Amino acid sequence: MEKEKLERISELTRISRVRELTDEEKIEREALRNEYRAAMRASLEGTLKNTYIQYPDGTKKKVEKKG
Repeated sequence: MEKEKLERISELTRISRVRELTDEEKIEREALRNEYRAAMRASLEGTLKNTYIQYPDGTKKKVEKKG
């Protein structure tokens, strides 16, 4: 996610502490938050695709997605 979008999320949060956000700002904040969550989820899934558990006997098992 771009730095500008992260800064905008922070800016909207600061504004919300001072005054009520407009409907447009609320929609924008929610869309940015959803985009941030999706990016974090994709990053975590990418990391887990390359993660293995090594057991004391030396065997390795790839971490798999459940569900």
